[in-house]
Amino acid sequence: MHVVVMGCGRVGASIAQELQGSGHDVSIIDRDATAFRRLPEDFGGTKVKGVGFDQEVLRRAGIAEADAFAAVSSGDNSNIIAARVARETFNVPKVVARIYDAKRAAVYERLGIPTVATVPWTTDRFISALGSGSADDVAWTEPSGEVAIVRLTVHESWVGTSVTLFQENTGSRVSFINRLGRPVLPSPKSVLQQDDQVFVAALTDNLEAVRTVAAGVAPEFD
Repeated sequence: MHVVVMGCGRVGASIAQELQGSGHDVSIIDRDATAFRRLPEDFGGTKVKGVGFDQEVLRRAGIAEADAFAAVSSGDNSNIIAARVARETFNVPKVVARIYDAKRAAVYERLGIPTVATVPWTTDRFISALGSGSADDVAWTEPSGEVAIVRLTVHESWVGTSVTLFQENTGSRVSFINRLGRPVLPSPKSVLQQDDQVFVAALTDNLEAVRTVAAGVAPEFD
């Protein structure tokens, strides 16, 4: 793929380096030429000095032929404007914007612009690293912060229960199960087994209730 990255901060430089290492053709844009010093000496992509949402700057970065565009500068407004220009003016198939304000990220997600909201993600990672709070089982958080995938502590009495009943009773959706070190995508008829690690998707406002039901004794089913 040809990928255009806007913003050569630590995130942008890291993305550009990883993409190039994976064999992709990369162009990176930054208004400050000294920012390109963050790139490795062997970086073989195109470096373009300029404002990332300026159409002429984008053209010099090869946006017309781009398969993907990542706006990861330090400014929310710049990122979202650049993302919209890339998608709406140049019809880039894959566009993503880094947004610091989670509420704004949710709005842009509804407009069809994928975003990475750094605050909820970073918060979860910090809490996990510190070993504090209930977020240590959070595997992923949706950019708006309204949905999360978590690993549940499941009471042994749930063993033998179908995934369908487990979902109905906990108010969650089983995303996958880690069974004996291997991931399993369950069907509605799958049953929970001893030592399963169960990962579910749930509304964040309902997480505590989901955890409580899963960790408690399973009800008696007919």
